[in-house]
Amino acid sequence: MRPIVVIGHAALDHVYRIESLPPAPGKVRALEHVDAGGGMAANAAAAIGRLGGLVELWSRIGEDAAGQSIRASLEADRVDTTHVRAFPGRRSSTAAVIVDARGERLIVGERDHAMSMDAGWLPIARIDAASVVLSDGRWLEATRLAFARARAAGVATVLDADPGGGGDLRVQIALADYAILSAAALDELAGPGDDLARLAIVRALGPRHAGVTRGGEGYTWLGANGSGRQRAFPVQVVDTTGAGDAFHGAYALALAEGRDEAECARFAAAVAALKCRRLGARAGLPTAAEVAALLYATQ
Repeated sequence: MRPIVVIGHAALDHVYRIESLPPAPGKVRALEHVDAGGGMAANAAAAIGRLGGLVELWSRIGEDAAGQSIRASLEADRVDTTHVRAFPGRRSSTAAVIVDARGERLIVGERDHAMSMDAGWLPIARIDAASVVLSDGRWLEATRLAFARARAAGVATVLDADPGGGGDLRVQIALADYAILSAAALDELAGPGDDLARLAIVRALGPRHAGVTRGGEGYTWLGANGSGRQRAFPVQVVDTTGAGDAFHGAYALALAEGRDEAECARFAAAVAALKCRRLGARAGLPTAAEVAALLYATQ
């Protein structure tokens, strides 16, 4: 299989599980704590690697202890980090993730705003040999270069569209073949209303597939050959952190394997559900065998 190129954010998460968020400021005792890899693009790449896909991450970190942990965690999940560049004097992204008893989370992230946004050092010609390019939109300069090259080379592109990525979301969507939006992103872009009607607005911007992820409510999409809805798979939820990232990574892998839209959505939904079994964005990421077992059991 040709590699999947994933572009965007990598971070180190400090995850704390608590019973519930306090009603007022004060001290709360954590029930459990883990330090683990995070970041939307990095989580998606880790999901692909854990599933057995060939994947490389293009990202930026600091030349610091957090950056070393970020790289090590990615390599443990078989992600090629050759093009994860560590910048001297810069801080790697970190986040405090607070998870309650329902598995819902509050994320407080910190990034070095002086981190270089230059993408000129990336090996853009490698896109020609890729199977799929996935971006979380957090590195706009790299996304524009890679998506433009992918379109010229006939390589499919997937955008994880979420608010806060920087720049105009419409610009990124126009460059993508598959635009998969969070519910918040769809609200920001198209306002309130019926999902399919609003996804038609997204498709009018250029992508051939537009979809919206809604956590436990599943995934709805509108494509060139019609629309569909994939329900979420029921699991005992410990932590939803990174479930959307896992969905995007799994969708890109299924797309690279030649599956159709419905098959991609079902596979991705299974991966996202299984991820929620454990604390942190990575610990619950499933293997291909675990996904196959869930899909077989729910036929």
